[in-house]
Amino acid sequence: MRESTLRIGIVANEPSGDLLGAGLMRELKRRVNDVAFEGVGGPKMEAEGMVSLYPMERLSVMGLVEVLRHLPELLSIRDRLKRHFLAKPPDLFIGVDAPDFNLGLERHLKTAGIPTVHYVSPTVWAWRPGRVKKIRASINLMLSIFPFEQEFLSAHGVPVSYIGHPLADEIPLVVDQEAARCRLNIPSGENVIALLPGSRLSEIEALAGTFLLTALACRERFPGVKFLVPLVNEQTRAAFTTIQREVAPGLDLAIQVGNSRDAMLSADAVLTASGTATLEALLLKRPMVVAYRLNRLTYWMVKRFDLVKTPYIAMANLLAGEAVAPEFIQDAATPAALSTALLDMLTSSSRMMHIHTVYERVHRQLRQNSSAKAAAAVLQLLRDPA
Repeated sequence: MRESTLRIGIVANEPSGDLLGAGLMRELKRRVNDVAFEGVGGPKMEAEGMVSLYPMERLSVMGLVEVLRHLPELLSIRDRLKRHFLAKPPDLFIGVDAPDFNLGLERHLKTAGIPTVHYVSPTVWAWRPGRVKKIRASINLMLSIFPFEQEFLSAHGVPVSYIGHPLADEIPLVVDQEAARCRLNIPSGENVIALLPGSRLSEIEALAGTFLLTALACRERFPGVKFLVPLVNEQTRAAFTTIQREVAPGLDLAIQVGNSRDAMLSADAVLTASGTATLEALLLKRPMVVAYRLNRLTYWMVKRFDLVKTPYIAMANLLAGEAVAPEFIQDAATPAALSTALLDMLTSSSRMMHIHTVYERVHRQLRQNSSAKAAAAVLQLLRDPA
């Protein structure tokens, strides 16, 4: 396609963005003989050949109050990235999610004449809709992963391409629970619940104790149930086990680092923090209960200023259009409520069938060969930046 190396800047800030960025990089490499990537990403993007200028973990901050605490470092990193890319302009820049970080960077680069792409639409349809003006000024193209976003963005003058979600392509429509249980050495007849208290230390600190007490309550009513706890790294594992020693020292758990997909697929039900895990559980057709807790000041601000405009917090429910997965937020996320919701779900075959039917429908809508579509849209923008 080109005689010289195609240089692409790309920045992601958490594991879900690392996965999306890696898939897009892989597809771009298939289409371009000589392409180089640099920016910020995790192990999956680095495995595709990206030169990472800063550790991705330094950008992984969530929540209004939490961001304020880390704001000086975040602004410093963004400023250094801006100066780096302005001094050595890439042919194109891609910000993967992280809108509060990436959009400001993209605006500077776009002003300097560098084409910019934002991969994963900010939830302007859910909260802070005024951000759409900043989006319009900051990017040349939005890559949208959910079908309901395209109409909203187009109506607000944002160039957008709906590409579907890479996870929907990666996960088969029909999944094999027994194979996953075999890989994890779980007998086929056991009742299993997976606990996913989040990928960030702040989430572990907020939810691990409640999830452990929920597991104890489930075991009291359902003595044979087993629990799997997949955690993203050794740091979150250490934090979780510390909390377990304090809250539920006698509780028998199978704790693992990584391989959350097999843990979810092996489970009869999943108790999860709100986040990307709810989408993955949907695609695996797993019944789930969703819990979330924010910093109390963050939560007060969200409620006080009516910042959230959607009826649900879990992406699984937003995509389904109904509360298929029960949601428990802040003080409502109690062990009694969570354990009751899990066990009620496990003991209702008709409800389990409905969940499977809804999740399969959504899965089919999201299967778009998305990484390939994203790569094609990026290369089209390079050919026609106007």
